[in-house]
Amino acid sequence: MLHIYFISLIIVLIFTTLIFFIALMKKDNSIIDSVYGLGFIVGAYTLTYLKLQVAPITPFTALLLILITIWGVRLSYRIYRKNRNKEEDFRYKAWREEWMKEGMLYFLVRSHLQIFVLQGIVISIVLLPFTFSLVGPGVYEALLSFGAFVWLVGFFFEAVGDYQLDSFIKNKDKHGSTIMKSGLWKYTRHPNYFGESTMWWGIAIIAYGATGSLFVFLSPILITYLLIYVSGIPMLEKKWSGEEWENYKARTSAFIPMLPKK
Repeated sequence: MLHIYFISLIIVLIFTTLIFFIALMKKDNSIIDSVYGLGFIVGAYTLTYLKLQVAPITPFTALLLILITIWGVRLSYRIYRKNRNKEEDFRYKAWREEWMKEGMLYFLVRSHLQIFVLQGIVISIVLLPFTFSLVGPGVYEALLSFGAFVWLVGFFFEAVGDYQLDSFIKNKDKHGSTIMKSGLWKYTRHPNYFGESTMWWGIAIIAYGATGSLFVFLSPILITYLLIYVSGIPMLEKKWSGEEWENYKARTSAFIPMLPKK
């Protein structure tokens, strides 16, 4: 398993490094967000191709490939459409201005390592369930269906949550509010993040059925931790304040869907 992980890591780092050079030409490091989902697809399909040179893939791996493809294409397309023809994202722009103070060489090295290499490492870890499934014999077949059900629940929350949010933003002037509080957003402040995490738990369950290895759960543990404590909820909620936000925050679960508090 360690051997195949390093192969996966090399594939993904080659991909993110190519994106780094494209970002240099476009002077926009935030394009890494648009191709984040595609990084998983490139890694998964390349590993599948290498596996097929020596042996067929199992139904577990085939299902994981389908689920990751659906997730990755939808996510990348949504972010690309959202960021198309816009300036570099404010987070990356702030880093660019700060790092350029130390000179171009410092900027290049820091950008490559902190944005593109780090993103590649994260992708390779989150992709672990698929990577390990390639060498799994198929241990618990019942988990294939259960994991697919969990993934579908997550996909519903992410896709519907994103759709509801996009519709709200388009018609914001009609609502008399700047905060989305209806639909799935009535039960969790971040249904799309909950969906993202749940999908990877479903993928890990399928991979555990394929391998019997608990290491596959490193993937959903990492993505859930990042969403709740690092790059998801904390960064997004920094931008919000005011009485309406505080009231919504006080009665609505941050992550796991729950009935609103009175």
